[in-house]
Amino acid sequence: MQACGQPVDRRRPTGVFEVREIEPRAGGGAIGQTAAMETGLATRVPVEPIDVRRLGPILGPERVEELLETAAALRRLLDGRRVVNVNSTPYGGGVAEMLRTLVGYTLGAGLETIWLVIEGDPEFFTITKRVHNGLYGGPGDGGELGVAEHARFDGVAERNLERVRPLVRAGDVVIVHDPQPSGLIAPLVELGALVIWRCHVGYDGSNEWTERAWGFVRGYVEPAHAFVFSREPFAPAWIDRAWLGVIPPSIDPFAPKNRDLRGAEVLALLRGAGLLAGDGAPGDPRVRHVANIVRDGTLLDPQTPLVVQVSRWDRMKDMTGVMHGFVEHVPAGGARLVLAGPETAGVEDDPEGAEVWHETLAAWERLPRADRARVQLVAIPMADPVENALVVNALQRHASVVVQKSLAEGFGLTVAEAMWKARPVVASAVGGIVDQVVDGESGLLVDPTDLAGLGAAITRVLDDAVEAERFGRNARRRVEQRFLGDRHLFDYARLITRLVTS
Repeated sequence: MQACGQPVDRRRPTGVFEVREIEPRAGGGAIGQTAAMETGLATRVPVEPIDVRRLGPILGPERVEELLETAAALRRLLDGRRVVNVNSTPYGGGVAEMLRTLVGYTLGAGLETIWLVIEGDPEFFTITKRVHNGLYGGPGDGGELGVAEHARFDGVAERNLERVRPLVRAGDVVIVHDPQPSGLIAPLVELGALVIWRCHVGYDGSNEWTERAWGFVRGYVEPAHAFVFSREPFAPAWIDRAWLGVIPPSIDPFAPKNRDLRGAEVLALLRGAGLLAGDGAPGDPRVRHVANIVRDGTLLDPQTPLVVQVSRWDRMKDMTGVMHGFVEHVPAGGARLVLAGPETAGVEDDPEGAEVWHETLAAWERLPRADRARVQLVAIPMADPVENALVVNALQRHASVVVQKSLAEGFGLTVAEAMWKARPVVASAVGGIVDQVVDGESGLLVDPTDLAGLGAAITRVLDDAVEAERFGRNARRRVEQRFLGDRHLFDYARLITRLVTS
């Protein structure tokens, strides 16, 4: 196997591609899949095809027709080549959610796609989490990224490669997502595949932690033919700009996490999850797993305004910072704060999740009792991903304010999700969040280190219903124009076309 840092003949096509921004017109789509299949270490994920025409009522017939024409042209161009997506988890987190939708739309458009998930041991995922945190500009656990870590990383890649290689043919387009499966890039290039490395994380600047993380991952990712980042500043200087694509993520308005819910559905889903009092009213029967809720007091009254942050239990999401900003700077007596995330056992590639959950719980326990009564911590079960998504959907729709106080952020799909639901958003002015929220127009942006500023922004929205409604209305329109699946798929179609024809 290719050792990290050794030169590779990348057989990269020459030329420049450009990813343009789609003007608001409308559509959706993606790239192809078949039945579930275990392939030893690597797992082939089953995805149901989705008819892109279902986006018509939202996006209009012109955007849908353009998407269908683009898919037909790409189908002819690929002529039997497949598109293969590779990542490290089928559930939990924005990458897996996007892949399920994009692969589904692509299959629905008649394009053949495979989605593979690699497997690794806990030590491997500790290393990749260390890299992940470094790419966000943080130290993570402060552990080493040296010879021993490269050896472990290479070993996991080697074992997964034995199962991936038979599923990839020369000429296939392989999209490798994030650092975890990046050890497969050089061997797949050598096999004759056209390989794109898609990095979903990043940091607008550079510091010792980003440099260290890029130093670890560079030798694995540099052999790729093309690179995709959510923002141009995330790409380090050594990335070949001729083959750098900037493609923001997207949401699917029909996914369980985003589809429309009636008011009664929202309340019933939250009752079923154990989040709201019901006065004897039943919970939604689709919710069969009660959330793990930490509270000091009674169930929330449905009339109580909620401030909600939904995130992974990740230090970069700064759940404890949200908690202190709320209890210290939002007047008591009104709204309550809900910090929600997945049950940590359900997110296989995030070994820090349990640590961050316990850190957040410890911070909550240290609060004075009156402040504890204003904050609830919620771990939403992952046993049924659709059920989990419906509960998150209901929680965001019920929120008076949705917060995303990340210290660093690759994109922050929870922001787009809340904006699609016409909720007013208060979020950090970092990373991809600034590409979503126009400050003062479709939400409020704050300095993530300014807890008083966070509290003031939340209070401003809670106190001004007219402005909150304006933020929400503008937010939904912005997502419709910029962050739905058709734009995402158009961008990938142009990139793949450039690779195949160069």
